[in-house]
Amino acid sequence: MWRWVRQQLGFDPPHQSDTRTIYIANRFPQNGLYTPQKFVDNRIISSKYTVWNFVPKNLFEQFRRVANFYFLIIFLVQLMIDTPTSPVTSGLPLFFVITVTAIKQGYEDWLRHKSDNEVNGAPVYVVRSGGLVKTRSKNIRVGDIVRIAKDEIFPADLVLLSSDRGDGSCHVTTASLDGETNLKTHVAVPETAVLQTVAKLDTLIAVIECQQPEADLYRFIGRMTVTQQMEEIVRPLGPESLLLRGARLKNTKEIFGVAIYTGMETKMALNYKSKSQKRSAVEKSMNTFLIIYLIILISEAIISTILKYTWQAEEKWDEPWYNQKTEHQRNSSKILRFISDFLAFLVLYNFIIPISLYVTVEMQKFLGSFFIGWDLDLYHEETDQKAQVNTSDLNEELGQVEYVFTDKTGTLTENEMQFRECSINGIKYQEITGRLVPEGPTPDSSEGLAYFRGLALLGSSALPAGSSDTELIKEQDLFFKAVGLCHTVQISRGQSDGLGDSPWHPTAGSPQLEYYASSPDEKALVEAAARIGVVFMGSSEEIMEIKTLGKLERYRLLHVLEFDSDRRRMSVIVQAPSGEKLLFSKGAESSILPNCIGGEIEKTRIHVDEFALKGLRTLCVAYRRFTPEEFEEVDKRLFDARTALQQREEKLMEAFHFIERDLLLLGATGVEDRLQDKVRETIEALRMAGIKIWVLTGDKHETAISVSLSCGHFHRTMNILELVNQKSDSECAEQLRRLARRIAEDHVIQHGLVVDGSSLSLALREHEKIFMDVCKSCCAVLCCRMAPLQKAKVIRLIKISPEKPITLAVGDGANDVSMIQEAHVGIGIMGKEGRQAARNSDYAIARFKFLSKLLFVHGHFYYIRIATLVQYFFYKNVCFITPQFLYQFYCLFSQQTLYDSVYLTLYNICFTSLPILIYSLLEQHVHPHVLQSKPTLYRDISKNSHLSIKKFLYWTVLGFSHAFIFFFGCYFLIWEDISLLGNGQMFGNWTFGTLVFTVMVITVTVKMALETHYWTWINHVVTWGSIVFYFAFSLFYGGIFWSFLDIYFVFIQLLSSGSAWFAIILIVVTCLFLDIVKKVFDRQLHPTSTEKAQMEEDKGSVSSAYEFAESKHRGEDSRQLLDDPGSSRAELACPSLLKQIPGSSAWTQYAVSQRGKQRVRLLEGCWTE
Repeated sequence: MWRWVRQQLGFDPPHQSDTRTIYIANRFPQNGLYTPQKFVDNRIISSKYTVWNFVPKNLFEQFRRVANFYFLIIFLVQLMIDTPTSPVTSGLPLFFVITVTAIKQGYEDWLRHKSDNEVNGAPVYVVRSGGLVKTRSKNIRVGDIVRIAKDEIFPADLVLLSSDRGDGSCHVTTASLDGETNLKTHVAVPETAVLQTVAKLDTLIAVIECQQPEADLYRFIGRMTVTQQMEEIVRPLGPESLLLRGARLKNTKEIFGVAIYTGMETKMALNYKSKSQKRSAVEKSMNTFLIIYLIILISEAIISTILKYTWQAEEKWDEPWYNQKTEHQRNSSKILRFISDFLAFLVLYNFIIPISLYVTVEMQKFLGSFFIGWDLDLYHEETDQKAQVNTSDLNEELGQVEYVFTDKTGTLTENEMQFRECSINGIKYQEITGRLVPEGPTPDSSEGLAYFRGLALLGSSALPAGSSDTELIKEQDLFFKAVGLCHTVQISRGQSDGLGDSPWHPTAGSPQLEYYASSPDEKALVEAAARIGVVFMGSSEEIMEIKTLGKLERYRLLHVLEFDSDRRRMSVIVQAPSGEKLLFSKGAESSILPNCIGGEIEKTRIHVDEFALKGLRTLCVAYRRFTPEEFEEVDKRLFDARTALQQREEKLMEAFHFIERDLLLLGATGVEDRLQDKVRETIEALRMAGIKIWVLTGDKHETAISVSLSCGHFHRTMNILELVNQKSDSECAEQLRRLARRIAEDHVIQHGLVVDGSSLSLALREHEKIFMDVCKSCCAVLCCRMAPLQKAKVIRLIKISPEKPITLAVGDGANDVSMIQEAHVGIGIMGKEGRQAARNSDYAIARFKFLSKLLFVHGHFYYIRIATLVQYFFYKNVCFITPQFLYQFYCLFSQQTLYDSVYLTLYNICFTSLPILIYSLLEQHVHPHVLQSKPTLYRDISKNSHLSIKKFLYWTVLGFSHAFIFFFGCYFLIWEDISLLGNGQMFGNWTFGTLVFTVMVITVTVKMALETHYWTWINHVVTWGSIVFYFAFSLFYGGIFWSFLDIYFVFIQLLSSGSAWFAIILIVVTCLFLDIVKKVFDRQLHPTSTEKAQMEEDKGSVSSAYEFAESKHRGEDSRQLLDDPGSSRAELACPSLLKQIPGSSAWTQYAVSQRGKQRVRLLEGCWTE
């Protein structure tokens, strides 16, 4: 029972062994000796709260905030002891803050629940009781047989049982998991591959034993025991049998698989980081400032308590005749009295801690987040997607980013490869509208058409033997045949299931063909060859068919020499229709060119370099002819290597190197991995803003570098350093030291670093410091072959570095979720591969280019707004409470309050709350277009500069100085004579307190107006309306109905005194004058880049207003002259006037009027002259 309780609470996992046993279709043994293991259900949970834990968990998180916890203590103190103010003054604002925050966070978590329910409620088909049953994804159990149709996403981790193919194979794309868009082939074991129907699967009796869930996407160890005719057959299972949740089925009509890992135990879910509460740098600064103010508060309370007892040391002040003590008070403990007085002073001064700051910040963040969704510049029309805000707590963090970590595939690129150029026999061609044209001539020129005429004549006897044109055409023909045959592309003829992408039509009238490739480059090349006229028609068993300008040719596939990262090439050996044996090879230029003995090698090398400079992905193509004796030797070597039981890989490498030599070079290709729109400009803008950019991708080394160059992440002039293929700690350390020395020697040159996943693991194990030093010295870092959790580890390494920089991660797939959750700010791209990244991110955008406006405009505005909001709140609360503290020196520290209790409660809630809230929502201190066009302005707000200790002290000292002016200005006004009315009636302490409060409300409101740069009608209404509301409320509250109040008629009497009005105006002007002088001198003598931009913007506005006025006057003059054509002025001015009139708005309006038509003859005469 206890163990069951621990399991339900999550302290004790339900499975303890290292392996799990899964009975397919949940057919458990009937002998009663087996105890079924318990597995989690198939629900994915990205939310934070449930109905049951929302209240306690949310309250715990909120009371971790210093201010909330502090006001809870104050509220409890007010309930327990006699204090100068009512418990309502603390309890009501606290309840309001907690409620508003809970509603906001509950709404955001409800959105996550809604998103989870969409995934968990997706329909799936499961084999149960001999038939297909439609159910929801969350109802899949471990052991269930699931049917997946083409283009559907796997709802759990499945072991493949069978497919519609006879060999039990299927193709999947894992772009949403590891970023790779190529197809991966998975195969079923032979015993289950033949079970292609539900009825046959219902007869299957099998057991799977496999390892417990782990995060590694590429590792899986298990075995399947199939019982057939009372005989048990054991088959090994590896990664080739495992279909991962989040991957998508391609090029296969349907498959059946058994669920082995479900829900939060799938590899995709294990690569998610646990969702933690992210806190912005501004919130951390707020907590620091609150602690400082708490120290000030306690100091004031201690000083007041000590001075009270010092004052009462004299007997006449200890028990004056008008305030006799009770017997209980005389006999009470002095220590208890001291503590009670200390707590009473604490309550009296507690408003120096602004609890309303938190609710205002919450409202500002929540309401401000809507502006991101409403921004049409962040709306993507093609996909009808607008920006989404999943977490509004981090709005201001968008203005503090120092590092951007981005995925490559689907984030920087469109996930589409396009053939652009090629080099054949030393001649460079480019594809223009589906036609291959030599570089330079037009598509219709004789050179551009030569190739097509030649192809049409291939095989005919029309061409003279030995002609140079014939040789050229043969080379071109062979080049595209090599491209059309040297690949592992799969083909699908148009299916009627309506699933998947639209089929691709290679030529008019041909059957619908859909190409699928293990490499996106291969697909692009085969499609390009088809557009040129060499169409790959598919393969069956060992026959590959291509159609060259309508003529079908069959080649027999003899051997495939698979691609590997060491050789960096792949080859096929085919038998041509003529019986000739040919080797076609393609790969990186560094692996093909050294093995070539013929062809235009030097010219092709130059062309390859030119392709690379354009950011194209390059491949070289070569071939070799075998004599019968040579092929016999090749065939024998390959057979021996492939059947060797010892050192098979080494022998295969030897055989491949023996075969792939003495090649004849045919040419090279240039393929573009199409970047998203404005990626290069966005990356350059981020650099100008002082942001370092790291690209973290699961792609191969060469692919990643090519895209980094094309998108501007790496510059051509940059010195590229590499930390790749490191095998040991010592080797990795030596390479890091070598790189560090090289950077130190070439410190003038910009450096870029390339590191792969395996080398990164070694570097992070024992050499973190030197690795970080090397990274920080580089302008750009590229990490390739990265596992999802490795991406998160890299970001964490930067986060915990001594500088504590703010990080931002951008990604589009499930493989990016970990880094999105690890970074301070996570951005999800709403791409083609699911919505996992967008669902788990803080913000979601449709394209990478939107990142610049999100940071430079929205981030800039949010940070400036909230930084001013925080410091203004502390300022106005210092102004509020310091006079209360000073007043105690004049009332024998009797804890008499200076202000009425209603004023105490409403000061932060009503009188001064709206101007700062509207400022924090609408302020635009610089025009958005200026911020976006000048990314360097982003540097002005970096490193939390507007919430530095220096700025904080300035606002605090300003608050104290204003408070002293309020108090002593009013005090000296009535020092000699408190009869400020004509009838000699005297003012009392409530009048004095009301006068101080009135000056304070006006000053802090006008101070907010001075901070505002961007005025709208809303700003005017709330700013001046707040002052008007205060006067109206005070007149109503103290002068109409409430005759029992202490301040009855006080406010009306105060306003009837001319001296009081003079004091209010004089004190307000005195307070703000010095502040205005300081601002003017700072802007003129030490302006920041932002202030310079403001001044330029102001000058531009004045200039444009002047030009508008001038054009208006010119238009009026023009009209007067036209109205009086007989005047001498008209005759003199007519030719010069006509130069201005056509562009004048006044002329346009005049010309269409009835009177203007009558004057047209004059104009015609002038034009003639």
